[in-house]
Amino acid sequence: MNILEIKNLNLSFLSNGMSYQALYNVNLALKKGEMLAIVGESGCGKTITAMSVLRLLPSNAEIMSGSVIYNNQNLLQLKNEEMRKIRGKEIALIPQDPMTSLNPLFTIGSQLLEVIEIHQRKKGSEAEKIAVEVLEQVKIPNAKERLKAYPHEFSGGMRQRVIIAMALACKSKIIIADEPTTALDVTVQAQIMKLIKEIQREFLTSFIFISHDFSLVYETAERTAVMYAGHIVENSPSDELFKNPKHPYTQALLKTLPDFKTIKLESIEGQPPSIKDTFTGCPFAPRCKYCMDICSKKMPECLSVNNSCVSCLLYK
Repeated sequence: MNILEIKNLNLSFLSNGMSYQALYNVNLALKKGEMLAIVGESGCGKTITAMSVLRLLPSNAEIMSGSVIYNNQNLLQLKNEEMRKIRGKEIALIPQDPMTSLNPLFTIGSQLLEVIEIHQRKKGSEAEKIAVEVLEQVKIPNAKERLKAYPHEFSGGMRQRVIIAMALACKSKIIIADEPTTALDVTVQAQIMKLIKEIQREFLTSFIFISHDFSLVYETAERTAVMYAGHIVENSPSDELFKNPKHPYTQALLKTLPDFKTIKLESIEGQPPSIKDTFTGCPFAPRCKYCMDICSKKMPECLSVNNSCVSCLLYK
């Protein structure tokens, strides 16, 4: 059963009187209790897709068409007041940088209690009890005492745990984790991802996990969507995608990963297109070693291939 569906989402940015399309007919579905990973090069549209769900878009962003269905309602059509009730409580965000996500002027406790008061309508000792409980759930020792601490007294990993605790305090059904381990060292990365998996299993929380780290995706996500230039080019169960990648871009990406059997690393020739570039065919065609004449003329549709969805004319 799908808890969230993104259907035919098209988004553009306005700049100097011009409109530049950034997302092209993005279709994604998230099941209850599932972790869906979105991967791809920087600038491919991963974060802007997730921010469209929360409607936390830049002022010059314009959703041209499409829908985001949650609880049988299109989030893109809700009034701002209605969306504020969902944002944070129903659908929460773990942002990229834990160093700047918390207000340095207020204690951890005051920021956590504010979230609980707004979304759970609890105050006083009752709210403090919940705050201590969620800090303990994210493995922060001496939780009651740490409520009095300020963000600068916490390490990066501990701050990220506090952000996750805020999502738990809201009892969010969906958590969007936007590269949640980017600013952390390898050991802390593993701890944070282990914590996220524990939360997923214990509370049946659904996650959208945005990352460029394929090793983390392989270990944690049940399904993986690969983005390129604003398009979903492949959407597969993670095991299938890593064992049998189908889209040429996915194949090329996986070949760039370190392999201890070989010393030489492969690279993908060329550069991804700029948002200002226009194309009529497949956006990956200029970099694809399997490119055919038709690839530069016709945009491929998403085809079902062995439980995967692949946008490539090789499978037509």
